[in-house]
Amino acid sequence: MPRSKSRPAQNQPWESGWTPDASRVPGTRRLWLAGALAIATVAACVTAIVMTEHQSDSPSPAPDPAAAADPSGPGLISYATPSTTGASTPAQKSSPSARTSTSAPEPQGSASASPPADPPKSPTPQPGSSSPKPATTWRSVSSVNYPDRYWHVSGSYVRLDPINSASAREDATFKLVKGLADASCYSFATTDGTYLRHREFVLRSERDDGSSLFEQDATFCPKTSSVSGAIMLESVNYPGRFLRHQDFKLRLDPYQYSGQYQADSAFRLVGGLA
Repeated sequence: MPRSKSRPAQNQPWESGWTPDASRVPGTRRLWLAGALAIATVAACVTAIVMTEHQSDSPSPAPDPAAAADPSGPGLISYATPSTTGASTPAQKSSPSARTSTSAPEPQGSASASPPADPPKSPTPQPGSSSPKPATTWRSVSSVNYPDRYWHVSGSYVRLDPINSASAREDATFKLVKGLADASCYSFATTDGTYLRHREFVLRSERDDGSSLFEQDATFCPKTSSVSGAIMLESVNYPGRFLRHQDFKLRLDPYQYSGQYQADSAFRLVGGLA
């Protein structure tokens, strides 16, 4: 029986005539095992992912209406679903992450506060009661070219004077009313109940005698002046004649195109001095 030759050392194959098998690459078996293990791992991961997605895509079972209606019943409360009945859910212990509310916090007092009450209506006047009188408009009349002088009743005439005393301020304050002869124009009443009227083309203070002539003499219509912010006062029964001051007396003179006349006939209605 022939004796088998022992395998020589790998580093000296030529000493016994044995040569290594060069038909197989060293380590091929290990590479195949590692590749098969990697393929199996990838397949397992893919299968797990597909199963997970399939379970997440499947619709969740509809909640039981009876269980949802009974707050004391078993089950979890959905914080993402607002209540449709408006009933408040009993307070329950939960983790801090589960206490987030889906609705914005309501400002204090906004829901419980009652709507603003309607403004009180003015009382209905009773039969026989007088309605409140409108506020009286008191005015003083200043000159454009003499701004420190005002219409002032001195005696029975109207002058353009400086005002230096309390009595002078009272005599230089007039109640502006609708024209006695034309409601679109002006009439000037004094504090003692007289009216300013022109007679013999001179402005003076007199009592109303109830005549039509007095009403026309005491009515003056405002017209636009060439001076900004000022007016001219035209007589209602003498169209073309305007009030002007001359020697500091108020007169009714025909219109003139001179600059002096336009300055003397320009006046400003200001707040009452008294």
